[in-house]
Amino acid sequence: MKKSILAGLALLALGTAQAQETPVVTQNFGDTLKVKKDTTYWQRSFSGGANFNQASFSNWTGGGINSVALGLVISTRALYEKGRTSWDNTGDFQLGYVNQRGLSRKAADQLFLNSVLGHKIAPKWDMFASGTFNTFFAPGYQYDKLPANRTRQQISGFFAPAQLTFAWGVAYRPNDWFSLRLSPFAPRFTFVADDAVRVRAGADGIVRPDPTATAFGVEAGKSVRTEWLALQLQAALNKNITDNININARYQTYANYQTLDAIDHRLDLTVAAKINKYLSTTLGVIALFDKDFSENWQLQQTLAIGLSYNVTTFRKKK
Repeated sequence: MKKSILAGLALLALGTAQAQETPVVTQNFGDTLKVKKDTTYWQRSFSGGANFNQASFSNWTGGGINSVALGLVISTRALYEKGRTSWDNTGDFQLGYVNQRGLSRKAADQLFLNSVLGHKIAPKWDMFASGTFNTFFAPGYQYDKLPANRTRQQISGFFAPAQLTFAWGVAYRPNDWFSLRLSPFAPRFTFVADDAVRVRAGADGIVRPDPTATAFGVEAGKSVRTEWLALQLQAALNKNITDNININARYQTYANYQTLDAIDHRLDLTVAAKINKYLSTTLGVIALFDKDFSENWQLQQTLAIGLSYNVTTFRKKK
């Protein structure tokens, strides 16, 4: 089943790439370059950043640890509109590492894809079908509360977990940069392709590998969990507040009708502020509550200054 899903994602990426063959306008926030006219119905945007940080010490009485940090952040969007039909595709990718004393640790990791096919039924209102996929690029590890003979324990990885959600419902789209989607039927598939992430905390609080443990809601001996009857609410905002500041926010709540006392919430927020043509500062926040992952809220926050590149062909509506 995983191969079929990967094939579907590849087709989606191919369709998006084909739509990008004919550019209209290249714009790095306020910096615009006129190019060949676009005769397609596509509008596209790309935002990428590379952040680097380094510190070294030699006989420094104030103390310190030599370190190197590198992070990559990419956000993409491709929107097709023709008549009453729209097809909105977004992708958010993030990966970062910190190296101290020869030991590398993951600092940020995200792979998120979303595709929404809509048909307008009234001004600002659509019927839609969507697919959402998210996982991690690289293995993630826990470094504390481990047995004395272990320095780290893998707790996540590519497709461990991964979630694929399909949804059908109604959407409110007053413009190109905001949407609100309600789906009374939203089946979700949670995958765990690597049993190395199955761990259990003992009475002493020490985390140990346990192949019989349930991981991310997926029972031992299985690689997928299916939730057929569920409701999903999604809100998305992607807008240039000024020529120099862009905000990309996405909120999602997911409620399994059988476990309404364990509703999932996720908020993704990225704010990019341009310093000059190729330098920007980026603030990223991911807040997640999912009882299948943890009993408590999870939070990832990053703040970085580095190289950036932004292009867009989105047209301002009058």
